[in-house]
Amino acid sequence: MRLFSLFKHKIYLAVILLVITLTIGVLGYKFIADYSWVDAMYMTVITITTVGFGEVVPLTPEAKIFTIILILLSVVIVGFAITVISEYILSRSSYNDLIHRKVQQEIDKMNDHIIVCGYGRNGQEAVQKLMAYNKQFVVIEMDTDIIEKYESDKNIHFVNGNANEDEILEKAGIDRASALLCALPEDADNLFIVLSARQLNSTLKIISRATAETSQKKLKLAGADNVIMPDRIGGDHMASLVVVPDLIEFLDNLSVVGEEDSINVEEIGFSQVCLDGKEATIKEINLRYRTGCTIIGYRSPSGKYIVNPEADMRIEKESKLIVIGRPEQIKKLHATFGI
Repeated sequence: MRLFSLFKHKIYLAVILLVITLTIGVLGYKFIADYSWVDAMYMTVITITTVGFGEVVPLTPEAKIFTIILILLSVVIVGFAITVISEYILSRSSYNDLIHRKVQQEIDKMNDHIIVCGYGRNGQEAVQKLMAYNKQFVVIEMDTDIIEKYESDKNIHFVNGNANEDEILEKAGIDRASALLCALPEDADNLFIVLSARQLNSTLKIISRATAETSQKKLKLAGADNVIMPDRIGGDHMASLVVVPDLIEFLDNLSVVGEEDSINVEEIGFSQVCLDGKEATIKEINLRYRTGCTIIGYRSPSGKYIVNPEADMRIEKESKLIVIGRPEQIKKLHATFGI
């Protein structure tokens, strides 16, 4: 960035010198050669640019000497201006190419990352959540203006292009990714991306947004694991605030992400609570006594969810526990189990 700042100062200097030269030329031809203002401007421009047109009227000896001096002066200044502007354009292009190559090299090293298609409102919300959880991710965005606006954030890796194209998905490392989020505003675009992504990576977890009810089933058939309808969620949330306001406000205040001293809900896996690798019951791990957190949910290896599981339920391999607690209890949970 310091390089570009230096170039900008040189460009400003070149422009100032050109303006000064133009002013000297106009005033010189006006008062030395007794030209009109228009003729003086015309003679100055054709002299500085060395286009080779003839004089408006024959020059006096004094005007000829002035023209020689103006030509010599303008050759140096115009040459300087052209050099500075050319260097700035070439250096900026080279700098951008260097940055893009560096970003692509970092993407090529990623594994089990998340690909976010579209950096609009929904895409930005998704990225904020992923950043809060320290997840690796890549954003595919077609609008170069958006990329230029946000690419200064070193935590965001952009791939410029249309996510509908297999080549762009491959640049984002879809063969090594663990999940893909389709956050484009058009359902047709999301549908095409889901189809392409599922063909390129059969084990990929795909989550897509949808606007129309009819698109939900189509996206599922195309290979999406989950389909989110933001409008439905928003309307349902507003209605719930009328029907059961206290419950919804309580749930809204449960923090599942953010600073460590504000989290209330946590998800922990089998390997984190059963450090010896052996299956145990909820009672045997005694999470409540050891950390103060309460287990409110259990996800079996097959994906079945059980709310408020019994104490004698056995925690199987590849299962997960959903726990709730105050921030200090969650912090103790992290320390106890090394999360």
